[in-house]
Order: sequence, then structure tokens, then C-alpha cells
Amino acid sequence: MTSGNWPDLVQLFEGKGGPHYCWCMVWRKMASGDFPSVKAQKKASLKKYVTNGTPVGLIGYYQNDPIAWCSVAPRESFKELGGDPAIDKVWSLVCFFIQRAHRGRDLSRKLISGAIQYARENDAEYLEAYPTYVGSPSYRFMGFRPVFEDLGFEFRHKAGKRRNVMVIRL
Repeated sequence: MTSGNWPDLVQLFEGKGGPHYCWCMVWRKMASGDFPSVKAQKKASLKKYVTNGTPVGLIGYYQNDPIAWCSVAPRESFKELGGDPAIDKVWSLVCFFIQRAHRGRDLSRKLISGAIQYARENDAEYLEAYPTYVGSPSYRFMGFRPVFEDLGFEFRHKAGKRRNVMVIRL
């Protein structure tokens, strides 16, 4: 994700069913300033990260159209997630969005694999994720534990009642 494909992220997030209400800022630190709404503040905050060159995530495409997103970045760019403080050089994978028409095609697995590669290419030693169980009533946007287990992530501990801290060494 770069300034060059910011318009693709806007298209994805502001499209039907997109996460235009959160702008993937639930776990990130927000920019300060005078904004007409919290939604506008969230969008401006994410754009500021992108403009500053801070990694924020990956966009998935189908026939040149943006259809999916995963938030993956250095752990220090997020608020406290309940991760493992004993490990360094950690990136965090915190959420997903896949357009409804493209769900059920195992895209979350492909996004996680892409996040692993992206974090590794940026000198991370670990990738930490915080998935929940399939039947969870909340935090479903963070992914589901069985997919992470299948890809080699190891359970470390719980973070709250529903989230599982899982780590893979890169």
C-alpha cells in the first residue's frame, strides 16, 4: 500500500459494504486536528500513515479491481494489542475486509500468506495475529484461528475473552 494506490483503497473502503466507518483505525493511533467527523478523522489518519510511508497493509485485486484488504504493519504503529512483549521485530496482522462477492474463495488465506511475505521482506522476524474462533460474536474482522494454525502460526495466549495471540517466526 502506497500513496500511488491510495485511490484503490478509497474505492474499496467507500464501496458497497466497505469499512468506511472505521477506515481500519480501530487499533491505530489517530491524527489530531480539526475534522468535520470521526469518520473523516479516521480516513485522514490512515492517509497520513500512507503519505508518511508507514506500512499499513495490503490490497488484494481481481482483474485490476481492489476487492480485499488486510491490515499489516510494524506492531509499534498500533495501540496495545495484547501481544507477546518478549519478542522483538514484530509486525501485526490485525484485520481483513473482503468484498461480499469474493468471499468464500479462501482469500483470507492468500492475504495472510501475502502478509507473511510482506513482513519478511521488511525485516520483521515475527508476524503476530489476533484471530478469534469462527463462532465468535465479535472481532470477526481479525480472522479465524484455524486458518492461522493451518499456515503455521502458534498460539501464545489470550488477549481478552475472544482474541487469540498467535505468532509465526519469519
